[in-house]
Amino acid sequence: MRPPDLLPVYLESEPSATFERILKALRGLTAGLANWLSPCQVARADAVAADAVVVPDFSGRVYRQLDQFKALAARPILLVTAEHGTVFMWDWEGRDWLRRRGVQTLAPTSLTEFHDLLRALAVKRALPGARMLAYWDDLGAGQQPDIFKRFFWWEDECSDLMRDRLGINVLKRSFKALVKRAQALPQRRVEAELRRVEAALPQISSDLGQRARVDALRLKLALDDELDETPGVIAAGINCLNESDTSVTTPCLAWNLLFEERGLIWGCESDLTSMVTEYLVRETLGAAVMMSNLYPFVSGQAALDHERIPYFPAVPDHPENYILAAHCGFFGLVPREMATRWELRPPVLAIVNANANAIDAELAVGAVTLVKITSTMDALAVTPAELVRFEQYADSDCLNGGLLRVEDGRGFVDRLPSHHYVIAAGDLRHRLGQVSDLLGLANVNV
Repeated sequence: MRPPDLLPVYLESEPSATFERILKALRGLTAGLANWLSPCQVARADAVAADAVVVPDFSGRVYRQLDQFKALAARPILLVTAEHGTVFMWDWEGRDWLRRRGVQTLAPTSLTEFHDLLRALAVKRALPGARMLAYWDDLGAGQQPDIFKRFFWWEDECSDLMRDRLGINVLKRSFKALVKRAQALPQRRVEAELRRVEAALPQISSDLGQRARVDALRLKLALDDELDETPGVIAAGINCLNESDTSVTTPCLAWNLLFEERGLIWGCESDLTSMVTEYLVRETLGAAVMMSNLYPFVSGQAALDHERIPYFPAVPDHPENYILAAHCGFFGLVPREMATRWELRPPVLAIVNANANAIDAELAVGAVTLVKITSTMDALAVTPAELVRFEQYADSDCLNGGLLRVEDGRGFVDRLPSHHYVIAAGDLRHRLGQVSDLLGLANVNV
């Protein structure tokens, strides 16, 4: 993504020594993250095209320049007045004065927050015209149709809202055609890719045979070719479970490699809403993200039956506040660079081919954030949580799942937007709130 254009503005008739000193420091703190335009006096700034305005010296003149700041309010206004990439404490009065007169500003309290805002500005300018690839043919008509026919991400309304609200175009392509393209690849090319990957990726289980590895990489190379031919793709997904009869393999290894090599965001089951959520969180905050199914303890036997497990994990208290996270037999598709433990293994689910592959991986235990874009594409549902530990059930569809704890499990279940959720490492509530404002998304506590 191209870095955002930042317009530094000064309030006096000429840049002050303080302005010059702070601006020099900010330029040094934002190498590669921002393109700084020539400084401009605030009264003339509305005529200069920029992604955001930055005020490095927020003097008392602001109290006599309300109209000039109102003229800038169509763009984000960042108050960054300290050499550390933050706002000084004595600028709170001026900020509050503007806020109570209808001018909103953003004021980072850490360099991390400042960098988050810059990445969010880059995302904001990249979203219009961005593309997602969705590979499917017979939505809901394949495996487990009673389940798959229920999902909003298949609906035209979902992709239309992504285009209208976020600017993202969903390109719907044939999964069958992609598999045909993979099968037609020259054997020599696939074998060369296999040697490269096996040398770079030792965490492939010995139980995953030669044919399974070759077929997994055939699919990856076919996706490589499609991405080369289609500029502007930020994420891709395949209806791999519901339409598993289409292919003898699954895209798990492919998604990991394409993320490592291209930064491509993936979507299990071609879930568009999970894909856009992962993209927004990853690209703005740089956080480790993954997606998984949520099985709250309050869901009871329905959740246990689906995962083929006899009981939920033992917990010390308030079981209604606990959730088991599991997807395709394991915790979920965690890219290798984000994992504390990672292995590519044979599949677990009966609805996929025995030749397929699945990722068994773990995030670091501790604070995480559960986040998902809402069906209206205008808000992020955000919930702080704790990843407590990992649980293993033999002979089940949850050989290694994650145990999560939230503050109010019943309230969470009552308000959550989907069974597919994005799990992001760390407590990101405040940081997500900052970038959500900039992106024009509401931040809803769930």
